[in-house]
Amino acid sequence: MPSVVGLLEQRELAARRRVDGLREEADRIQAELAAAEQEWQGWSIARRRVGTVLAPVGGSTADTETTPDPRDAGVPSAPRDSAKPKSQVPVWCEELAWSVLSVDYQRILQALADRVRLGQGPLTCQEMAAAFGMHVVPARVEALRSKAKRPVARGWLAQQQPGRFTLAQGVADEDLGK
Repeated sequence: MPSVVGLLEQRELAARRRVDGLREEADRIQAELAAAEQEWQGWSIARRRVGTVLAPVGGSTADTETTPDPRDAGVPSAPRDSAKPKSQVPVWCEELAWSVLSVDYQRILQALADRVRLGQGPLTCQEMAAAFGMHVVPARVEALRSKAKRPVARGWLAQQQPGRFTLAQGVADEDLGK
């Protein structure tokens, strides 16, 4: 008759192997997502540059952005300054307001803006969890870390030291009214 401890060890080993396999798959998908996002950003930049080049002389890029494209006639336009639930984090540029981000990302930016105003420096994910009234447990902290890394990759936040986040320079200047 097998021991209870032996059976538990077997199940634990099977569960650990499954977790390891899922982590490998998640890492592969995350790398594929990063490559796809980089390609998408490249095409987006190319489109904007072509729009700038093709803009009438004396016109600004703002004119080309507001001119409706006849190919988009049947497509309903989404307001540029409103965020949808589970929305992607766009690449930061001066024209974007914080309101294009989902509420969760806005909360993170607001917490960091408050730190900048008070001259308190970078914020850790543990401090964010506590500030948001969450239980400071590894799962919550890692979820916040994952969420904070997206705006870092897209220029909204900066991370000079691992795990310590602050507003990116242009975002901080805009927030402080410089």
